[in-house]
Amino acid sequence: MVKVLANDGIDPAGKKIFESAGFSVTTEKVEQDNLAGALNDFDAVLVRSATQVRKEHIDKAGNLKLIGRAGVGMDNIDVQYARDRGLAVVNTPAASSQSVAELVFAHLFSGVRMLYDANRHMPGCADAETFKKLKKSYSKGVELRGKTIGIVGAGQIGRCVASIAVGMGMNVKFHRLNNEDVHVEFPFHPDIGREKLRLTFNCVSFTQLLVESDFITLHVPFPKGSPPVIGAKEFDLMKPGAGIVNTARGGAVSEQDLLAALDGGKIGFAGIDVFEGEPVVSEALRSHPRVSLSPHIGGSTQEAQARIGIELATKVVEHFNK
Repeated sequence: MVKVLANDGIDPAGKKIFESAGFSVTTEKVEQDNLAGALNDFDAVLVRSATQVRKEHIDKAGNLKLIGRAGVGMDNIDVQYARDRGLAVVNTPAASSQSVAELVFAHLFSGVRMLYDANRHMPGCADAETFKKLKKSYSKGVELRGKTIGIVGAGQIGRCVASIAVGMGMNVKFHRLNNEDVHVEFPFHPDIGREKLRLTFNCVSFTQLLVESDFITLHVPFPKGSPPVIGAKEFDLMKPGAGIVNTARGGAVSEQDLLAALDGGKIGFAGIDVFEGEPVVSEALRSHPRVSLSPHIGGSTQEAQARIGIELATKVVEHFNK
């Protein structure tokens, strides 16, 4: 019997697939300090972002054959080392894409209408005079329609962001390292027939994206210790009052440089779902009046978790049934 440790949990739909295949699934969490000693009892370990699987864990897990990541980024796993040791490493790059893309727009809507700040002040709105002052303060919002969104990265999530943006009447600019065109296929909708719409976007240079975008969103891998994708130099190139959203990885946007750009008026607002010191969030970021925050919930919807569980379980079962 194949023994699987789902150390950060798994959706019931995924667990059902394992059980139907005759696999044993353990969902009782093993703490990080005890993981190396526990992994030798399992054929596969499945993790989210909370659990790290490093060289020292792999070296002590002689029976381990597969590491699965419930999500996209695998920076919490020593992937190449595991593969060099003969282990399979799989993830679920498509399952949470729509959820992350929708969170990007939740932050964008919150930013352009200043909802993040309005929600902080409305509880104190107990009289007509305060109401009038707040109404005046938040009456200078803008629409997303007709604006340009710059998408850094053209993977599954970036393309989902583009499909939402096009539907809203936004202009889309992509930047990807290989500079190849980006093809976005829009999902079938019963009201418009069964023919899928497919659009092609030309990639632009990173500099052009920074200079010409009203809003920028990042969807790229970011290995720990890498220099920020966007820091002081990049903020200087952006449009005055531009908005930025980071749902990729903490550190991809320099928090120190972001705060300076916000305080200096260069950046209009930021939407941040991931943090440099996660799970600790700096007080300066938490309290900033032009920052919309969420606690790393990009792929945390009911639908995404079900898709992740199903996709991951299917891949694992297929691997062991080969």
